[in-house]
Amino acid sequence: MSAMTTAWTISPEPADSPAALALWRAYYTEMSDRWFQVHEGRDTPPEELEREVVAANDHATLAPPSGVLLLGRYGGEPAGTAGVRLFTGGGVAGQEPAAELKRLFVRKEARGTGGGPVLLAAAEDAARALGARAVLLDTRSDLTEAWSLYERNGYERTARHNDDVYAERWYRKRL
Repeated sequence: MSAMTTAWTISPEPADSPAALALWRAYYTEMSDRWFQVHEGRDTPPEELEREVVAANDHATLAPPSGVLLLGRYGGEPAGTAGVRLFTGGGVAGQEPAAELKRLFVRKEARGTGGGPVLLAAAEDAARALGARAVLLDTRSDLTEAWSLYERNGYERTARHNDDVYAERWYRKRL
């Protein structure tokens, strides 16, 4: 497996850089199209996709000092992202400081090359560097590849920790 992951490099990236923005557009297009296919049997209408991309612009939360966006390159080309930010949502009273994992994504062309686990491990390292002792995340039930990756890497299902209308599964991992 190490031969598969040697082509991946992970580094912090400004969340509004051209490479990050292109990957986020690919992420939102795929996530939205998958939701529309399941619920309406069609791809996302272009105007709806544009509204979602604009509404999801929370780039400032993935920047120092309380967050970071990691950009993964495969063979030198931008191929994936993972965002980490300190969790400020409450609802996890009495637990250790936590970070939230956002937008772990690997482009279709780079899937199967080990990028998901590499990005996830880098995100956990970034969370530790921010002072977190746990990572929280949410995902949808139809994103089986995502929650399968999380469960294989030690994440456990938990109660809801946010009010994201599209979230259906919540996870936590102690670092």
